[in-house]
Amino acid sequence: MAFPFMEAVVCFMILMYLFESYLDLRQHAALKLPTLPKTLEGVISQEKFEKSRAYSLDKSNFHFVHEFFTILMDSAILFFGILPWFWKKSGEFLVLAGLDAENEIFHTLAFLAGVTFWSQITDLPFSLYSTFVIEARHGFNKQTIWLFFRDMIKGIALAVVIGPPIVAAIIVIVQKGGPYLAIYLWGFMFVLSLVMMTLYPILIAPLFNKFTPLPDGELRAKIESLASSLKFPLKKLFVVDGSTRSSHSNAYMYGFFNNKRIVLYDTLLQQCKKDEEVVAVIAHELGHWKLNHTMYSFIAVQILTFLQFGGYTLVRNSKDLFQSFGFDTQPVLIGLIIFQHTVIPLQHLVSFGLNLVSRSFEFQADAFAKKLGYSLALRAGLVKLQEENLSAMNTDPWYSAYHYSHPPLVERLAALDEPDKKAD
Repeated sequence: MAFPFMEAVVCFMILMYLFESYLDLRQHAALKLPTLPKTLEGVISQEKFEKSRAYSLDKSNFHFVHEFFTILMDSAILFFGILPWFWKKSGEFLVLAGLDAENEIFHTLAFLAGVTFWSQITDLPFSLYSTFVIEARHGFNKQTIWLFFRDMIKGIALAVVIGPPIVAAIIVIVQKGGPYLAIYLWGFMFVLSLVMMTLYPILIAPLFNKFTPLPDGELRAKIESLASSLKFPLKKLFVVDGSTRSSHSNAYMYGFFNNKRIVLYDTLLQQCKKDEEVVAVIAHELGHWKLNHTMYSFIAVQILTFLQFGGYTLVRNSKDLFQSFGFDTQPVLIGLIIFQHTVIPLQHLVSFGLNLVSRSFEFQADAFAKKLGYSLALRAGLVKLQEENLSAMNTDPWYSAYHYSHPPLVERLAALDEPDKKAD
């Protein structure tokens, strides 16, 4: 008797949903606490705390509804054989369109088009509610309904342009890969990731946002001086109009080798009134670069990608696996989708491990900025960003340990203060 792979996957999905819902309930209880953590008393204003609490509870309530709908739909799709039905219907559509349904690339693209359309339709009400009700209610949403749909249409257009060549290449590699299939697949994805990392900020990101050079002045001089002192090869310094869509703030860097760029959200400049606070945030980001965190993360992703493809090659010819999910053929893309479902338990463990590493990196980057003399400015900047973004002030330790890639503010401030206390 064949192993019931599909039933096992659905059971695990439901178990994980129940476990994560328990963590969500713990976090919801923490968010309802009427007082600030002692560490933040006198640091965060009561007004900002009340706003943060209301915003976090709104998002939490929405999250419960969204996750319940998602687990119902995902379980039903697998349990009632919607995927094989979709595959069959996409083949019939090709025949009606006068195309070759036996061509796996055409069949796969038709299948993906249908799945993408379905996912856009089912997710649209949640996206609209999140953006135009929750985010708007708490003063974050800045985009119009026209801009929302324009972004969505641009995203679909990009998928139509970029997706088919990538899908076709993967299918051809799997069909002709032979014993070195995992290496070929990983090599293709490695090159693709480098190409996308190069093209995204130059060609794709400007389709959605406007990037302008940071004007000459004291802030630019301070950032350039900091980058120079660390031998960071800063080539360009941009401000992006994040405020056209949201008042949330951020900063990031990108680029290979000696061609680095730093991008500041205009909302960050609006929220951190003092230049030193912005420079301290940049010092933290430069800490990630100096300590090779970006490189370590990239290498970890490449190793995990290779291992995933290695696992896929072991099961891609398993007729029992495909039949368990209702397929009487073994298409490449379907094999990848099924494999992803079967390794969900491992993915959860890996995600948890990566979050632990990420939080460690954040503490190290904070410590790096502190060594450069930005302790007070970074402290003030972190508090300002926490306040302005209305981030959760009270967090459940189990929830944050499982979900957070960044430590809660309370822990980051304690870590920044700790060396000072020891010095006393």
